Amino acid sequence: MNKLFFLLIPFFLFAQQSSKVDFIQCDASVAPHFESKTIDGTIIYKFQVLSEIDSIRIDAKNMYFTDVTINGKSVNYKNNKKELILFEGYKKGRNEVSFSFKAMPKQTLYFLGVGEGQQIWTQGQGKFTSNWLPSFDDVNEKVVFNLSVTYKNKFQVVSNGILESKKYNQQEETSLYQFKMKNPMSSYLVMLAIGNFNHQTQNSVSGIPLEMYYQPKDSAKFEFTYKYSKAIFDFLEKEIGVKYPWKIYRQIPVEDFLYAGMENTTSTIFAQDFVVDESGFNDRNYINVNAHELAHQWFGDLVTAKNGKHHWLQEGFATYYALLAERKIFGEDYFYYMMYKNSLLLRKEAKTDTIPILNEKASSYSFYQKGAWALFVIRESIGEKKFKKAVKNYLKKYQFKNVETADFLNEIAAISDFDVKKFQKEWLEDYHFQTEEANDLLKKNESIQTLVEIQKQKNKAFADKDSFFTVVMKSNGFYGLKREIIYQIKDVPFVEKEKLLKLAMQTNEIEVRQSVAETITIIPESFLSEYETLLKDKSYDTKEIAFSNLYKNFPDNRAKYLELAKNWEGKNDKALRILFLFYYLEFNTASANTSQYSQYYFELVEYTSPKYESSIRQNAFENILYLEPKNIKVLKNLVNATTHPKWQLVKYARDTIRELLRKEGLRELFTTILTDVSDAEKFQLQRLLEEK
Repeated sequence: MNKLFFLLIPFFLFAQQSSKVDFIQCDASVAPHFESKTIDGTIIYKFQVLSEIDSIRIDAKNMYFTDVTINGKSVNYKNNKKELILFEGYKKGRNEVSFSFKAMPKQTLYFLGVGEGQQIWTQGQGKFTSNWLPSFDDVNEKVVFNLSVTYKNKFQVVSNGILESKKYNQQEETSLYQFKMKNPMSSYLVMLAIGNFNHQTQNSVSGIPLEMYYQPKDSAKFEFTYKYSKAIFDFLEKEIGVKYPWKIYRQIPVEDFLYAGMENTTSTIFAQDFVVDESGFNDRNYINVNAHELAHQWFGDLVTAKNGKHHWLQEGFATYYALLAERKIFGEDYFYYMMYKNSLLLRKEAKTDTIPILNEKASSYSFYQKGAWALFVIRESIGEKKFKKAVKNYLKKYQFKNVETADFLNEIAAISDFDVKKFQKEWLEDYHFQTEEANDLLKKNESIQTLVEIQKQKNKAFADKDSFFTVVMKSNGFYGLKREIIYQIKDVPFVEKEKLLKLAMQTNEIEVRQSVAETITIIPESFLSEYETLLKDKSYDTKEIAFSNLYKNFPDNRAKYLELAKNWEGKNDKALRILFLFYYLEFNTASANTSQYSQYYFELVEYTSPKYESSIRQNAFENILYLEPKNIKVLKNLVNATTHPKWQLVKYARDTIRELLRKEGLRELFTTILTDVSDAEKFQLQRLLEEK
């Protein structure tokens, strides 16, 4: 009971403060410093005291403060390293507090890269903006944030709102960017992104400037990275029925971002992995993430859930509207296929996940995929016209406010006879997935009907289903059906399914041909020439699979395949390039003294360094350590990776070091490295060396 009491104190204080104090506007002037990984600045908050309160709290993690004044007069204050606590100098009515601060954030504000490739970016959701900017962890405290940012002139700075001015300081070689917001937002949506960026601007049908950023080295990838971006914006604005609520929209890709994307108000940050050329677009495009984060500008940014229990009002809506945008681009069959795949996932999860949507501890699958399914059920039940009207009423009524699930369901009930109580009980309060209802909705689509028929053939002999599968493969039907067939016959002897596989190859559909590449790992001589055509597909994933399988299956052809692949780069993770380097070095071990071998070896080693993204580094580590586990530079880079912001790379680095320490001579090498690494790296390595 005592433990519960103390856990409730912060929530109680927030609730008490928000009812008595209203923070209205923040004017912040900040300067991040890359070398020291610190940030400092000055803050002015305008706030209104509604009723008597003995202390006012501003969240601020591990910060230092000076020059704290309220209404122009110096005041005493408390700093408990979690909050700046004000207890004197304010009055009922309007007030103004100003102060200077300094912080060395351990999270939320990240400094990555080296030299001209350095980047600084934020990720506030789940980590809290109060780690780098004194603000509010309570999402119900909405404020108009205006940021002025000073940084080195050769880098581009992006924040929330309209860029009102940019002033160059020749003496300091810095620029001051001044951003302005008109309407309030929750603190977790405040953002900062700094890097070597260019951008192009298009205008939406409604006149909103759409700024799309990219690094200069990626200028040739702009077209496919932002393919359909304007179309997605125009579609969502029309589909949602409420004009985009802000004055500008930006999209900024950053390296080693922690998630796929983040819907900061007016300025979405997304992962560099989605910066793609034509082949990369066919493998993993930005369209779904693009639409998802844009939908959040309404569902999450404009209207924000009061607490985690109602988080589906943000993620469910964003997931569903992203699927609607994809339906506009890729068609009805694609939409139903994705809803079908999500339904399978949710049915599987419900076997072990007993937490329903209306619970702050619900899984991402519940908030995102099940939330989208719940909205699909409502829309199909009441019809598109009424659904759109209810959504429009909901957004208009609660704009710039915080909401609960009942607020949305009340709008549904107001314009229809839909049983919202039954819906809430079955879809939001029950962890089970409503399979029967979902199947009835899915079967409205002919492609799903065919998919079900394909799955019914699973336990039949191949000869009994060959003719049916042949008809489907020759048809113009959705590629997902054909992939389902290829996977279903994976274990059928090649001689029996050869004709069907050749039909699959002749579809010239990248997804179908890739399924052939994945399932045929032992390649018969009779299929070699056909299989080799996969190396020309506009898909890096297909090329990687085919290259690896061909290299392993036909040792006598390895030189030919290496020559063909020598200029391939692949996706942002350089998996294709690194695979080539590994095979080349393995194949040419006897020629290790040649300049070409040394050049390729050095390139592979270099990919482990901090100048590259974590996905590149991990790929490189896995390959170079297999070839040569005692390269000092690689081992130092591996130790460096233990201090990276991305937990996946940190875990990989720690686990790999543990494994290497068990090998002869490696513990001694790591011990010598201790004297030649940073303090943070030394701390991590020392802990690993001392493990038993």
